[in-house]
Amino acid sequence: MSAIRLARFLARAGATSRRRAADLVAAGRVLVNGRPPLGPGDPVDPDRDAVTLDGRLLALALPMWLALHKPPGYVTSRAASQRHPTVFTLLDDAPPALVAVGRLDVLSEGLLLFTTDGELAARLMHPRWAVPRAYRVLVTGEPDEAGRRALARGVRLPDDDRPVLPLRWQFERGVLELELAEGRSRVVRRLCAELGLGVRQLVRVSYGPVALRDLAPGRSRTPTPSERDALYRAVQLEPPQDTSWISRTPRS
Repeated sequence: MSAIRLARFLARAGATSRRRAADLVAAGRVLVNGRPPLGPGDPVDPDRDAVTLDGRLLALALPMWLALHKPPGYVTSRAASQRHPTVFTLLDDAPPALVAVGRLDVLSEGLLLFTTDGELAARLMHPRWAVPRAYRVLVTGEPDEAGRRALARGVRLPDDDRPVLPLRWQFERGVLELELAEGRSRVVRRLCAELGLGVRQLVRVSYGPVALRDLAPGRSRTPTPSERDALYRAVQLEPPQDTSWISRTPRS
């Protein structure tokens, strides 16, 4: 296996998040082949180098992926707010390296992906790769002729230089279906507000090749091997070759 950065190794081993890896290294708690590394960016060959944390030998774990049906009323962060719990309380024994791919605001629900593969997560969220996200929005009102033209040509948002151009959209009987190739903060709600639509319910029904399907609110599942491989290919990364993928029992 080719060398990877020490911070990524620590995250993939489930020891910490990539952001906190620098703190562990600076505290002298991490050794590579018995010696302190220069920093979290040092290269590590998982097949040759021995990495320890507080004297405990670490092994590189296979990436973990989860698909969760986020219910409304939860925040997409590790820390709960004063009024709302975190989505991580819905995941049993979530390792420190598990991160959410993008966000859903506290009132929104639907598909939320989690992974321990930081590189893949970063690409899936980056505008460069234009990974589509599909939404079903129950609204009050309906787009007028000007709104329909804007949906076809790009909706301009206040205080934002870039218009929002849906990959596709459809409106029927109070339901607006949207597919976007981006994940700007609260972009769907802001788009609806600009069109004069009130949002009654906002559900993300897919993220790239992974669909919500019939997953119940608060439940999680492991993406299928074909879904997992499609996620990697969507951002031009090679899918894992090892078929012994880490699985999780869906939350009951």
